[in-house]
Amino acid sequence: MPGMLINHILSFEFPPIRACIFDMDGLLIDSEDIYTRVTDEVLAQYNKGRLPWSIKAQLQGRPTQQAYDLFQSWANLPITQEDYMSRCRVLQEAYFPTAQPLPGVISLLNTLTSSPSKPYLALATSSNSFSFKLKTNHLQETLFAYFEHEMIIKGDDPRIKSGRGKPAPDIYLLALDTINARREKDMLEKGVSRDQILATRILPRDCLVFEDSVPGVEAGRRAGMRCVWVPHEGLRQQYHGKEGEVLAGLTGEGRYLDEEAGHTAGSRTDIKEGVMLRKVDDGWGETRGSLEGITYHLHHHLSSSPPTSTITTTITTTITTTITTTITTITVVTRSSEDQRCQE
Repeated sequence: MPGMLINHILSFEFPPIRACIFDMDGLLIDSEDIYTRVTDEVLAQYNKGRLPWSIKAQLQGRPTQQAYDLFQSWANLPITQEDYMSRCRVLQEAYFPTAQPLPGVISLLNTLTSSPSKPYLALATSSNSFSFKLKTNHLQETLFAYFEHEMIIKGDDPRIKSGRGKPAPDIYLLALDTINARREKDMLEKGVSRDQILATRILPRDCLVFEDSVPGVEAGRRAGMRCVWVPHEGLRQQYHGKEGEVLAGLTGEGRYLDEEAGHTAGSRTDIKEGVMLRKVDDGWGETRGSLEGITYHLHHHLSSSPPTSTITTTITTTITTTITTTITTITVVTRSSEDQRCQE
């Protein structure tokens, strides 16, 4: 049901949100449906059935090679990877230019960027540069005008090591590094000292990740960030009853990352990356049916002891999600307030 909160991000006290980082496919644009259409058409050429959500759920948010390996282990197509990719590319070149923004996307981005007090925005997509161009060229003057070029991190970015795509946290940590670099440049131009800038740099816990895929949510959580999961209805059904594990990044998608890092097996709730532990129902994640209904409000009077359904702080600018009669408030620190503190 669109708009229903499964878990409230702000069930606990958290620092203000200072940056929002967005996935792209299936979150901002309907390209995941196009991927499914393309795959189904190729499968039909070999009398294979349609791609089920039980398999597609494992492909979402992954780098191209990982996704192909998982797909081929299920499909067992009698063609090479090169041939499969070539067939898909022909269809993608025809269909990707028709991709459209999903419900609520433009409204949310507009409200985030139109206010004098706004969080930093970045895009972190597993799409490579070629696919990204196909999907976005026709939307550069609309949806993607909200993201500055340097704030768009793609899956083939050379700064991301091979094999470190989602669910690894690297792309989200790189997006945060990019945000902080831009922030440092802006504030140096205003005369703020480097020491003051570093002392108030944006931390992972200050970031809110928007994702549609399970590996993507895990990447955000492994980066030490809060997450809003906006799954396709088919994906939501696949994880019915396991939403808490998804929001905690504990579905096992990134088990190999823990093995590489030398974590001991047996306990998935003691895995520490960044600055926090990931646990089911820890309040760091929320599920939504779409990005519709998230608005931006200016509050002049805030309660010092809010009810459990509403978390507030002394920062006056907030993003407010209204679900029927319940309001969950995500606080956002303003750039103007931040700069003022650094200059004091």
